[in-house]
Amino acid sequence: MTTTPDIAATTDERIAAIERIVCREVGRGAAPLMKATVGNLARMAVDLAAAPSPRVGILTGFFVPWRLTPPMAETDGPVGAAHLAAGFLAAGWGVRVATDEVCVDAVAAALAGADATGRAALDVVPVRHGVRAGMARVVDAWKADGVTHALSIERCGRSRDRKPRNMRGEDVSRWTAPLDDLFLAGDWRRLAIGDGGNEIGMGALPRELIARSVPHGADIASTTPADCLVVAGVSNWGAYGLLAALAVLRPDLAEPLTRTLNAERDLAILERMVRDGPAGDPVAGVRAASVDGFAHPRHARVIAAVRRAADLDR
Repeated sequence: MTTTPDIAATTDERIAAIERIVCREVGRGAAPLMKATVGNLARMAVDLAAAPSPRVGILTGFFVPWRLTPPMAETDGPVGAAHLAAGFLAAGWGVRVATDEVCVDAVAAALAGADATGRAALDVVPVRHGVRAGMARVVDAWKADGVTHALSIERCGRSRDRKPRNMRGEDVSRWTAPLDDLFLAGDWRRLAIGDGGNEIGMGALPRELIARSVPHGADIASTTPADCLVVAGVSNWGAYGLLAALAVLRPDLAEPLTRTLNAERDLAILERMVRDGPAGDPVAGVRAASVDGFAHPRHARVIAAVRRAADLDR
């Protein structure tokens, strides 16, 4: 017998504890954004857990044209997306993953590290030539597949001048397909995880809040909205937290949802992505198993804390 959560589950102290762990300031000035979205981890989890047969379209991949040699995708985002895809698939939910052509190798490597290759459809949009037709094909595929939720994680979104910008305010349009259009294209629920103000979904917050909170906030603030936004310390942490919150709400699915949520598998996903993507950490400026300037032990501690808060290891 399955359990059907109701909105009262959003008050569960375990989910609040999980949110405090993953939505923690790490030095980029995002604390006010986190304060404005307190409780959204529970709301996002309830939204997914209450759906009769979720089919989730995940958007991710953030290409870094500078700071990494050679230019490559960053490690934040696809790792979390791979955990989400693996957990949702194991729970019997439908999954599609969308990215653009410059990030596809890194995203595919992350999915392979989570053993999700071939089970989650991987949709790729061109960055330059054929963008419109490529986007239309993916939108049609998502609609035909009955996607119920679009979930963006660490995907650069359009700013006020319609240009995607990195955290330094630099225009990265040449390396970024407008996946905002996919996110907004259907009547699916729109869920988003980000950490800096420039990602898809941050349009759910007032631009003025982002402008006064993070460096270059007025320029980088994404205008693409979401029905529910989680602002995490590191976007991958938001994925850890969402899976743990779902496990709290759906104890009947806790094991499959969190099957990859351990430090060993997380490192395996990250290392596979770095090696085969390639992918790197633009904050540290290295192609290494590091995310947002933090070596893997920091992320392993977050996973352990999330698992304790969700009571997953009893």
